[in-house]
Amino acid sequence: MKKSIILASLVFTVFSVNAQKYFTKEGKVYFHSKTQMEKIEATNSKATSVIDFSTGAIEWGVLVKAFKFEKALMQEHFNENYLESNKFPKSTFKGKIENVSSILLGKDGSYPAVIKGTLDMHGVSKPVTANATFVVKGGAISGTSKLKVLLADYNIAIPTVVKDNIAKEVEISISADYSVFK
Repeated sequence: MKKSIILASLVFTVFSVNAQKYFTKEGKVYFHSKTQMEKIEATNSKATSVIDFSTGAIEWGVLVKAFKFEKALMQEHFNENYLESNKFPKSTFKGKIENVSSILLGKDGSYPAVIKGTLDMHGVSKPVTANATFVVKGGAISGTSKLKVLLADYNIAIPTVVKDNIAKEVEISISADYSVFK
């Protein structure tokens, strides 16, 4: 009986560690722009992401209209005037975890990573590099990262009348709790 339990535990552990694809549809993307005149923040808690730890491939997708702002008017301006969400409804990132082999899925710990890929936003695709941290704890995997984006790089025009209210560079923070992709 003990041998059966031990064997079952070993088989479960091997298959759990070999499950290399992870997924979330509740990833969080937060951005903020701060100037002396105004602070603008928004959160999207419905981002999707998939990671293949066998190859290092990572993807994120965000519906632009799902960002929530403190003020309804900010949300309206964001969608209609800046990111033009009717014309560009989704922003995506496709890339690779450069040091994926250093992330030990079978061992609890915090693992720094470098991610390189392409951010597609407002109809413009640009290469980006970001530092990230993956945490493995009790078989669960979470990840966080931050990057800065220049609005002009993505053809996001800020009208002269509000140019002092919106920073030229926006910090984007992402986080996700991943589950095994089935």
